[in-house]
Amino acid sequence: MNTAAPTGFARIAARFAALAAEGRAGLVTYVMGGDPDIAHSGKILAAIAEAGADFIELGFPFTDPMADGPAIQAAGQRALAAGAGLAGILGLARRFRTQFPDIPLILMGYLNPVLAMGPVRFARSAREAGVDGAILVDLPPEEDLEIREVLAAEGIALIRLATPTTDASRLPTVLEGAAGFLYYVSLTGVTGQKSADAGDVGGALAALRQAAKLPIAVGFGVRTPEMAAAIARIADAVVVGSAIVEQIGAAAELGQPGNCAPRAAALVAELAAAVRNARL
Repeated sequence: MNTAAPTGFARIAARFAALAAEGRAGLVTYVMGGDPDIAHSGKILAAIAEAGADFIELGFPFTDPMADGPAIQAAGQRALAAGAGLAGILGLARRFRTQFPDIPLILMGYLNPVLAMGPVRFARSAREAGVDGAILVDLPPEEDLEIREVLAAEGIALIRLATPTTDASRLPTVLEGAAGFLYYVSLTGVTGQKSADAGDVGGALAALRQAAKLPIAVGFGVRTPEMAAAIARIADAVVVGSAIVEQIGAAAELGQPGNCAPRAAALVAELAAAVRNARL
C-alpha cells in the first residue's frame, strides 16, 4: 500500500479551506461516469470543471441502483450499455486528474463493483488515478471498517452519509471514522424526486454541527440555481446531481452526444454563479 502523504484527504481539506477563506460554500456536481459513453463522459467532466464545479462526484454504474431516481438510473443504464465499468471509470478519473490537478474528485456508487474488483485493488487504482474520496451509498458504517482502512491507507476518504432519519443515538456511529466531509441527504427517498427545503435543512445542520467536526455538504433535492443559493447560505457545500444528469440524458436520448457536455456545463455555470454569490 501507499505510505506517502494522503493527498486525497489534503486536496479535499485544501478546497474547503479555500472556500472558507472566500466566505462561500462550494458546488459539488455529480455525473455518471461513462454516460453516454467513455469518450463523451471525459468531455463532460472537463466542461463542468471549467464551468465552476468546486468538487466532482463521479458515479460508477451498477445494475441495481436502489438509492437513485429515474434520471440517474437511466444514466447508469446508458453507461452500462456503452460498456462502461469500474475500470473504465477509474481511467476517466486518471485523465481528469492530469487536466485538473486541484479539483477534488469523489467516486460515488455501490459496494458490489468494489467487492468484485477487490477492495485493495480498488483503493490502489483509485489512488493512482488521483481520486480523493469515495461514497458507497449501500455500505453501512457498522460494516465499513475494512474498506475504510484500505482506502485510508491509500489516502482516500470514505465519506459518510447522514439523513433526516439519522437520530441522536445513531449519529455517533455515522461520525466515527468519517473523513473528507459529511454528506447530508436532505430528503428521504431516492434522488431527483423531491425538492429540498432550506428551512428544514437549516435545522438539521444546526444539530449536525454540534457533533460533526467535518464540513457538511447537502445534496438530494437541489435542482435549480435558486435552490442551490438557498442551501449555500447555510451549508459548507451544495450537491447537485439529477438536474445535471437530466441535461446529459436529454441530449443523449436525442442522439446528440456532442451536446451533452455543453448542456451540462451551461447548467453548472448557472449553479456556480448562484452558489458563489449566495452570501453576498
